[in-house]
Amino acid sequence: MHKKGEQMNRGIRFEIPNAYGRFLGEILKPMEVSNFDWFIGEEESYFVVDDTLGDDLFPDMIMGMNGEELQKLIDNNEYYLIFANLKAFPKGTQITDVITYEDYMLSDCQMVLLVIDSTYVTVYCKDLEKVEELYNHINRQGFESLEYLTDENDARIKLSVW
Repeated sequence: MHKKGEQMNRGIRFEIPNAYGRFLGEILKPMEVSNFDWFIGEEESYFVVDDTLGDDLFPDMIMGMNGEELQKLIDNNEYYLIFANLKAFPKGTQITDVITYEDYMLSDCQMVLLVIDSTYVTVYCKDLEKVEELYNHINRQGFESLEYLTDENDARIKLSVW
């Protein structure tokens, strides 16, 4: 049995409302999005225009979206997330789509954010202080079913939404 504080927190998982909004911007507030370059999988998320779905939020797979550009996109637009796959890398490092948890741990990737079925969010983060900050931030937002991901309760192997 681990003593308090010894358990390895991989990240957090929680549920967001199945609604239009700016949820990526809200979730990532404590993460300093602009300090990273981002891998963004070509998943399924849309801009909301005049209260209906518009163009794809991320129309193509992106290897290395500038963090400042991503920050503007997710803070200044309303969108509808169905599936999303975002991975943060330190600026200037090689960006790849890390597929497994093991690949993630061996890579330069610092954070993974997955949204599945518009509601289920999983965030992995290597910086344990950031995990704590993120947990507290999400808790303050009132999102549901918030829990830490640990070695014991996280059986995910693939870091993808499909």
